[in-house]
Amino acid sequence: MRVTFDSRPAQDPRGIGRYASCLLTALRETAAPGDELVESARPRRGEVFHSPWIDGALLRPTGPQIVTLHDVVPLKRRSEYLRSGIRFRMRYLAVGRSARVIVPTAVVAAEITEHVGIGPERIVVIHEAPAPALFERGADEIAAARARYGLPEEYLLWVGGLQTPDPRKRVAALARTPRELPLVLVGATKPWAHELPGVTLTGHVPDDDLAAIYSGARALVFPSDDEGFGLPTVEALACGTPVVVTDIPVLREVLGDRATFVEPGDLEALLAAGAAATRPAPAPPAWSWADAARATWRVYSDIAG
Repeated sequence: MRVTFDSRPAQDPRGIGRYASCLLTALRETAAPGDELVESARPRRGEVFHSPWIDGALLRPTGPQIVTLHDVVPLKRRSEYLRSGIRFRMRYLAVGRSARVIVPTAVVAAEITEHVGIGPERIVVIHEAPAPALFERGADEIAAARARYGLPEEYLLWVGGLQTPDPRKRVAALARTPRELPLVLVGATKPWAHELPGVTLTGHVPDDDLAAIYSGARALVFPSDDEGFGLPTVEALACGTPVVVTDIPVLREVLGDRATFVEPGDLEALLAAGAAATRPAPAPPAWSWADAARATWRVYSDIAG
């Protein structure tokens, strides 16, 4: 079986890039004899094609198409996505022409059926996982990362993309909320992020440093009121870091009883719970990128047959 995989987003430091790069590596490691994986955005006629992001979905696929849809936020929050509305409408039309749609959670699966009109028989839930490099680091690596990025001895942590303000992430409101411990924000930035008050910005960091920053934090605080999966939460758990999140259905599905949940919008409670957190944190869900890759190969085989 020959599969074409659109690897363009793999260089993106945000969550979709993490998904694409980790899955691509795991797909290569789990391929069966005779299976071939080709990186391209343009498949040959009849080939199985997998776009790991909505931007790669083809309006006129020449063979079986699979698209990974990470969320349907632009459809649920239209007033916040007016500029990109036309582009997303065309992309969702392309998604609707796919043989299968892969999603990270059952919550997103139900939302796709509701907002896109794709039946559950064409949707496959495949969870995500921490990157292999994200595991708990020792005191020396934590101290080195702290010195390299100018981090305080004790801090609360947020991880994600800071290229554009995203209302559902609640980062600006989090920065303005009084707190007991300093707040460190990790992720690629644009100028707006440097105007956030009283926070430490690291910019994008390599995985070894990210693991050390996770490991050195008192807790990860995750104020989002809408997510498709919430990958930083399982990354933090993989590094032994307690997690405090808003109580939304996606995070309940992903984390179960592994996190402290607070009411959405109560940022003071979120930060207070983070400051009160203690180690050891619960282990992350027992699901790896190799598991995700094997499940994805089964999807390829299903539609190729």
